[in-house]
Amino acid sequence: MPIRYVVKHLLLPPGLFLLLLAFAWWLKDVRPRLACVLFATGLGGLWLMSLPVVVQWAARVVEREPALVLSEWSTLAARADAIVVLGSGRERGDPAWGRDQPTLIGLERLRYAARLAKASGLPVLTAGGLEDGSPPSEAQLMADSLCDDFGVSVRWKEEQSRTTWENAHMTAGILLPQGIRRVVVVTQAWHMPRSVWSFEQAGFEVVAAPVGFLSADDARPLGGWMPEYSAIWQSGLLLNEAVGQVAYRFIYQ
Repeated sequence: MPIRYVVKHLLLPPGLFLLLLAFAWWLKDVRPRLACVLFATGLGGLWLMSLPVVVQWAARVVEREPALVLSEWSTLAARADAIVVLGSGRERGDPAWGRDQPTLIGLERLRYAARLAKASGLPVLTAGGLEDGSPPSEAQLMADSLCDDFGVSVRWKEEQSRTTWENAHMTAGILLPQGIRRVVVVTQAWHMPRSVWSFEQAGFEVVAAPVGFLSADDARPLGGWMPEYSAIWQSGLLLNEAVGQVAYRFIYQ
């Protein structure tokens, strides 16, 4: 198991908050005051992460690129030369399909990219490498889904990347030699700022096409103040992205 995976999931919430609760239990007899602080921090952090209203507030900070207006879809060819869809992992070995599949987040991106491709006539590149080194690549899974599920053929596949930074720079190795510098990038709204920055650093002019906004008002009962298990997952996505945005500036600037 990669060390990066372990460190990431232990030091970012909710793993961090669970560690604080574990330390609180360990220290409850020898350092009771510190244990109380750790317990309150861990439990309070998990509670905040479970609130849909907190997800919505946090997403407004992270999601900085506006959505494309519907009327812009058909005119994208005047602003870009290709559509790039970024991978989001895979669902392993679902018996219903008999093979790996794109994630639900990935399918949301693919559906949006397919609509944009049909409206604009732009060619599509899928980007995503081999998770844990096992084929097929995420790019291939996405290309298969675009063809089979949405009737859109993929012209290029970037099949080596493991990060957003690598998505951008390995895509540059495919498209820039062909004179393609203007791209529509399709990914989640919370992932878009880091994606746009990475692709611009790789030499592209980017038209952002975000999808899956978490900042939109979803009319939850009680104003979103009732804890929900899905909010913990969404909070984790936003926290991971916020850390990624900061880290990229330090690592790749």
